[in-house]
Order: sequence, then C-alpha cells, then structure tokens
Amino acid sequence: MSEAREVLERYSVVAVVGISTDPMKAAHKIPKRLKAAGFKIIPVNPTADEVLGEKAYPTLADIPEQVDVVDVFRPSDEAADIARQAVEIGAKALWLQIGLTSTEARAIAEDAGLDFVENRCMGSEARALGITKH
Repeated sequence: MSEAREVLERYSVVAVVGISTDPMKAAHKIPKRLKAAGFKIIPVNPTADEVLGEKAYPTLADIPEQVDVVDVFRPSDEAADIARQAVEIGAKALWLQIGLTSTEARAIAEDAGLDFVENRCMGSEARALGITKH
C-alpha cells in the first residue's frame, strides 16, 4: 500500500466517484476541502451536471482528460468495479475514503501498478500533512 503522503504529494487531478451535491455530506465537504487546497477536482456523479463549480461526468470513462487519483465515496462493495474502471482510464492511484476497504479493489489496483490507499480521508490527510497544490 502506498503511503497517503506520497499520493498527495505526487498527484493533483482527482476524480471523485460518488461526490455529493449536498453540502452537508462528507462526499461534498471533502472534495471542497481538496479543491480549496489546490487539487483539481473532477466530479463523477450520474445525476449531477455540476458540483463545486466543476462539470460532472456520469462515469470515469466519460472524463476527457488524464486522472491521477480516483477518490471513492461509494460503498465498499462497489470498490472492485471502480478499481477496474480506474485501471481502464489509466489512473495512477485509487483512494478509498475512510470506512471503505476492499481486498479485491486493492489486488486489482496493485496488480495494475496503481498506488492504493484505503480507509483514510484524503481531505483530512492533506490538511494534517500540510499538502497543498497552490
């Protein structure tokens, strides 16, 4: 497993799968925190046109640019499928938010050479480590 610090320092373009349009949910607050820290956020939400002022895409495959990190705010049982999609689009890392773990997603990501972090909050880690992209 890659260290959270390495992923946060190395990459800056983050596709957020399961981003929420509800400002009260962690799946909205954390990407907002990352954006404020200078990370480029690409929302992935099939029911939203825009989140945090950024165009939203229904799936990872619909994103027209290179993604560094796929940050997952979906249930653990969806992580393996999301890992496969992350590999297909050429992402460099897969990050499962706090409370999410998946042995299968880990194997898929690591077998394809992706950095992998699970059960950690990307926004909290960036803040705690003082990592920004400004």
